[in-house]
Amino acid sequence: MLKFKTLLLSGLLLIGLSAMAQDENERLVGANCTSIMVGKKASTDGSVITSHTCDGRYRTWMRWEPAADHEKGETYKVYKGTMHTEDPFDNRGVELAGEIPQVAHTYSYLNTAYPCLNEKQLAIGETTFSGPDTLVNKKGMFMIEELERIALMRCDNARDAIQLIGRLVKEYGYGDGGECITIADKNEVWQMEILGEGPDQIGGVWAAKRIPDDEVGVSANIARIGKLERKSKDFYCSDNCEKVAKKYGLWDGEGDFIFWKAFRASYGGGKNYSDREFFILSQLAPSLNLNRDMPELPFSVKPDENVDVRKVMELFRSTYEGTDMDMTRNIKMVTRKRQDDGTVVNDTIISPVANPWMNGTMQNTLNFLAPETVKFQRTVAVAWSSYHHIIQCRDWVPDEIGAICWMACDNPGQSPRIPIFSGSTTLPEGFDKCGQLRYREEAWIWRYRRANKLATVMWGRTKPVLMGNANRLEEKAFEEIPAIEAKAQALLNDGKKDEATKVLNRYTKDFEASARQTWKEMESQFWYWFSMGF
Repeated sequence: MLKFKTLLLSGLLLIGLSAMAQDENERLVGANCTSIMVGKKASTDGSVITSHTCDGRYRTWMRWEPAADHEKGETYKVYKGTMHTEDPFDNRGVELAGEIPQVAHTYSYLNTAYPCLNEKQLAIGETTFSGPDTLVNKKGMFMIEELERIALMRCDNARDAIQLIGRLVKEYGYGDGGECITIADKNEVWQMEILGEGPDQIGGVWAAKRIPDDEVGVSANIARIGKLERKSKDFYCSDNCEKVAKKYGLWDGEGDFIFWKAFRASYGGGKNYSDREFFILSQLAPSLNLNRDMPELPFSVKPDENVDVRKVMELFRSTYEGTDMDMTRNIKMVTRKRQDDGTVVNDTIISPVANPWMNGTMQNTLNFLAPETVKFQRTVAVAWSSYHHIIQCRDWVPDEIGAICWMACDNPGQSPRIPIFSGSTTLPEGFDKCGQLRYREEAWIWRYRRANKLATVMWGRTKPVLMGNANRLEEKAFEEIPAIEAKAQALLNDGKKDEATKVLNRYTKDFEASARQTWKEMESQFWYWFSMGF
């Protein structure tokens, strides 16, 4: 009997764990990565902005790849499986997908898991929207990260990048799921959505639409492009969109063809937006009175007030605090509070241990103790982010200093942003090592992750300290960068490009060293606070 009860309990436990694991996986489907795009007339200073949160367990090593000249007849090797390597020399799980002709010259670019910036101020963000499984063709040569890489190596503007990607996909095939890339240069920013053409066809289906200069767009794992505006100079698409959709029963051929309706994934819920698109667009344009009952949100919106980089940073830190989507709003406790007249009363507050990044186990525990205490929300900032960047491109300064990539690792709601210039050639020590497959003290992500995770244990107490440090560092950058740019530009004007590059490299290195030391000291402070227990 005892043996039976033990087996029964073990079985129930396994079922519970299995269900928990299933729930944890299911709720994250279609929930990785966010991109915010800002047109030049929608920004406060004329910058064009794109961005990307690389959410998930992707590699965090990155480095600048140099520009290069190539001999006639050379080929470029296209790979699959580069997203989870430990360093630039790790080839485990990497396979050669094919080769294409090389071009005479390739630009320097920032090699991240999803390559993001080149020396000519071409910048790319990414989000995955999956799309119908029936369109995936694993025989296609290109994954989205390789298309981004080649575009950065070969193009100096967004339009050329879009058209190059379209040609490569048509000739060699697209082998990834539905993807969105947000492509910016110093004049404009575009949203491009791309899928396979089906398992029996080398090619792809895609559409690209320009964000109007005075508007802001958001991509958060949902296809969002609507009608095919083939006559517009601000729209491109493959010539097979309708044909592919009809072939696979994704469109009945009646009425207007709507790209996002035909190629949406099942988790989209029949809409062209998720909570993140709704929240961000509502924050930027409250005058539009957007609501979550709308079957469709605008592709982009004109913000009520122009947007600066600080505002984009703030949006990427969002956890919906103070709204009905705040995961912590029901996690409360009673505390004693002394009033002005000296009397002591009980006060109900959000518990200091509540945080918006609770894992499934903690959520299930709280909901077991008190049903419906926590309702999971996919916040903009998530604890499972690998790295994220906000890139501003500017046409009034030389390319070497024109683009600033504000790079951070781990949770976007916690880590400080490190400024990297388009004219940089090196990165701080440790950036070339990934910390996702194991703990590596020398990998740059762990310089910040240790304090971030400690802070999460009692977020109500640690948040003012951590956010104070993050904001102070970023304000330090905003104050210092004009002088750094002026110094670099003076050197460029004198024909001293190498010296200008050294100034940019050194500033990023010194800034990151300051941020690293701050996070190290904060980690020590948190350990002291929690030395007697959590």
